[in-house]
Amino acid sequence: MMNRKGLYFLLFTFSFLLLVLSCSRLPNVQGKGETFLQGVWGQDSIANKAQLQAYTEHRFKFTCDSFYVDLTTHAKVNYYEADCFNHGEWKEYAKGTYELRHDTLILVGDFTKANYKQKVSGCYRNGRYLTNFKVKLWNAEQLQLENLNDQTEVKLKLKAKITCVQKAL
Repeated sequence: MMNRKGLYFLLFTFSFLLLVLSCSRLPNVQGKGETFLQGVWGQDSIANKAQLQAYTEHRFKFTCDSFYVDLTTHAKVNYYEADCFNHGEWKEYAKGTYELRHDTLILVGDFTKANYKQKVSGCYRNGRYLTNFKVKLWNAEQLQLENLNDQTEVKLKLKAKITCVQKAL
């Protein structure tokens, strides 16, 4: 008859082998992303912008499974301290990864400085950038999104095509 230590050792060894054999390593390269999104997309116009109190223009860069976004906000009302308001126009930046689930584009990242390095304080937003868009229309030259947070339309035109070259993580 086996003693308790031997039984525990056998049980531990069996559990460890089961764990090792059931796990699979994820690849150490970024994902490919969606082929149709790869490129630089810019917003040329905003509908009824003269009547709006505030609006934001978007410029996206999708490369593999990563995104970079430049947000240029125009506001008639001051939301920030005088130093930050900048006469009603300011820029924000974010980067992260994206995922497309059915017709929903999910962007998960962080607000950054203009060089896309981490931003921890300063004017405007910092921390996590979490935004979901509904893909309403897309073709080789146009991408039409609806922001699911505030239902604003974002009509983008392709400015430059990018081919995904996966990089090591």
